[in-house]
Amino acid sequence: MTVPKLELRHVSKELHGNGTAILVLEDVSLSVMPGEFVTIIGPSGSGKSTLFNLIVGLLEPDKGEICLDGAVCTDRLGRFGYMPQRDLLLPWRSVIDNAIIPLELKGVPRARAYARAREMLPLFGLEGFERAYPATLSGGMRQRAALLRTILTEQDTLLLDEPFGALDALTRRDLQDWLLGVWQRFGQTVLFITHDVEEALYLGDRVIVLSARPGHVVHTLTVDLPRPRRRGMVTWPQFGKQMAELLAALGVGV
Repeated sequence: MTVPKLELRHVSKELHGNGTAILVLEDVSLSVMPGEFVTIIGPSGSGKSTLFNLIVGLLEPDKGEICLDGAVCTDRLGRFGYMPQRDLLLPWRSVIDNAIIPLELKGVPRARAYARAREMLPLFGLEGFERAYPATLSGGMRQRAALLRTILTEQDTLLLDEPFGALDALTRRDLQDWLLGVWQRFGQTVLFITHDVEEALYLGDRVIVLSARPGHVVHTLTVDLPRPRRRGMVTWPQFGKQMAELLAALGVGV
């Protein structure tokens, strides 16, 4: 029997500020299998980003356990590739110098780090832009550069927190297809947060729905669409049926 790559068991978390305590997540249990692409949707404030901060070890749960490869793990820092909502590219570093930061932190010699990044630039649509600075790039190219940096953490599990949320619709669709191609090539386990129900369904093997705060899992949908995904699938009857199921789980009338 295959062991989950990542598993949360009855995880709860309060956040404190201004003398108040807010229960953000309550009794969250979920699992992600090796190589699976799982998307997470939920209302604003449902604790999605807090969930990621718990998984990567920036926060610790008040209750429950977080497991990696079947074992409870309390030392999670550095075990994931994590891309937050903003690209966080350093403005004084070029594309390639931003990309190699994870390798530098690992002590990889700079020449080898540059070589590793350069060989991946074409796949990320950044060939010829390695010496460009973030301020000169489009939003889509910045996100590609940020994801290249995330891939170069060389971790086998990636956490992507609304990476396309700030992009226009056409760029977003292009990057969804591009991301699926990257994922199929490298085979990492992916956990992907989005507010876009169509995006969640189009990308995911499974979609996990969180409730309003305190966030807890209210629905899990195993996506009934073949891979590789094609844009025309969004017009299929089963796509619309699954969209309606997810919207209902979110409490949105259809």
